[in-house]
This record gives sequence, structure tokens and C-alpha cells, in this order.
Amino acid sequence: MKKTVLIAGGDLRFATLADKLTDSYIVYAVGFDRNITTSDRVRTIDRIADMNVRADYIILPLPVSADGITVNTPYSGKNIPLESLIPVLKENGVVFGGMISDDIKKLFEEKDITVADYAVREEFAVLNAVATAEGAIQFAMEELATTLSGRKVLILGAGRIAKVLIDMLKGFHTEITVAARKYSDLAWAKVYGCNAVHIGSTDDALKNSDVIFNTVPAVILDERKLKLIGENSIVIDLASKPGGVDFDTAGNLGIKAIWLLSLPGKVAPVTSGEIIAETVKNILSERGELDD
Repeated sequence: MKKTVLIAGGDLRFATLADKLTDSYIVYAVGFDRNITTSDRVRTIDRIADMNVRADYIILPLPVSADGITVNTPYSGKNIPLESLIPVLKENGVVFGGMISDDIKKLFEEKDITVADYAVREEFAVLNAVATAEGAIQFAMEELATTLSGRKVLILGAGRIAKVLIDMLKGFHTEITVAARKYSDLAWAKVYGCNAVHIGSTDDALKNSDVIFNTVPAVILDERKLKLIGENSIVIDLASKPGGVDFDTAGNLGIKAIWLLSLPGKVAPVTSGEIIAETVKNILSERGELDD
């Protein structure tokens, strides 16, 4: 007998996720009553109280909640209290979610419910880096008054997103400089065919770059650094909070700078939903609970 999954809340990614899981599970969905449709194979309900069976697994959005009390439901006019999910989960069930806060984790674990955060998984982060990099490059191409080919690009940071950016931007024949703190990362940047500078010595690179991608979640582009950037250059911040740019100062200086948060869900919701589905299945496989 197929196990039951409840998808509670979320955006377009989770409509795709629900459909992807119907091959292996009986899937219910709640929190999708506004401007979004799900597959006919998904059993959509209006309220948690309408759930006439108990779920083996509950999958919550990314992020799970904005207030720590209710589920994040951007496509619903109804609130779903997190506590209301507890009675509909079977004993030994699992709650999945993205960016689960300690308080929310505690809420479920106090009821002996296992909690799994799919957003902290390496495969999730790596695959999402692809969507993030594609979206960032798309934005750069739309905002530049020139071709991306032949431009000078500075990438601040050398993590997953930076590595994917390097790989993609090489295909555009850009001149790439990578700024990082670790000398090992600088060595790898050279192996990838990039120029490499220490993160503390970026003045010349900032002056000469047409496009600057920041992936470092710390404000490194402060007023002094921003004043070095050319008037026709653009700054694209891809870092998580607090970001890496002093945006107020950038605006006062007339620098085109934008903070592109949560790009995967915006530019590639279908692919992002598939990534979440794959990650959840990986977790279940490790638990020995994957239904083929």
C-alpha cells in the first residue's frame, strides 16, 4: 500500500513537488487555493480538518514559516497553524521543511516527531546553485547595455554558487576574477582559468569590472568599496542575509545594485520543485523508507 504525503503550503515549487511524488505516494495538498493549480493526481483539500487520513510524511515550505506560528502559504488566504499538523501525522512520521528554525523544530520534536531539513543537504544546495547562477546571469544580460561576452566579471566568494558561475561565465568568454579569503580557493580559481585576488585586495578589480557578483553573506561592499565601482557597472548580490552590499549607499552613489534572493523559486520553480522532491527521496532512502 502506498504511503501518504501531505504538502502543506509553499509556492509554485511545491505544486511541482506534489505532482512529482504522486508516482510513488498518495499525495494531499493544502494551502493552494489562490492563483495556483496542482495536478489532478494530487488530492487538494481546503483545510487541515478536511484531511480524512493520517500522513506518513508532511512536507513544509522553504522557508517553513514567516512568523514561527503558521505555515508559509503565499498562495492561500487561509492560515495553517503549525500545531494543527501534529494530529494528522502518523506515529513515527517525519516532518520535512526548509530552513527550519530551532523553535519550530522544538515544536515537533517535543511530540517525538522526527524533523528533517532538506535545505541543509549538500545535494540540494549544489543543484540550487545552478538555478541561482542561471538567474543571476539572466539578470546581468538584461541590465547590461553591452553583450556579456568580453566583459570583465568579478566574483566575490568561492563557494558553490561561485563555482557554478565560473563554469557558466566561461562559456560567454568573459574575463573572470575571483576574490576569496582562503588561499586554497584562490589556487582553485587559477586552475579554473580565472584571475585570483585576496578578498582584502579587491580595489583594482572593483574599478575595472563591468559586472560584480557577490556570494559572501557579509557586508564587504561598503561605502569605500562602492566608490571604486564604475558608473556603468552593475552589482548583483546573491548572498543570504545580511547580504554583502550597503544598498543605501549604493543607491546614493547611483550604482545599479540588486539583491537577488531566492532565485531558484523565482526563475525555475519547476526545476526547484524537482530538486526538493529528489532531496526528500534521498533522505527517505537513507532512512530505508523509500517507496519505488
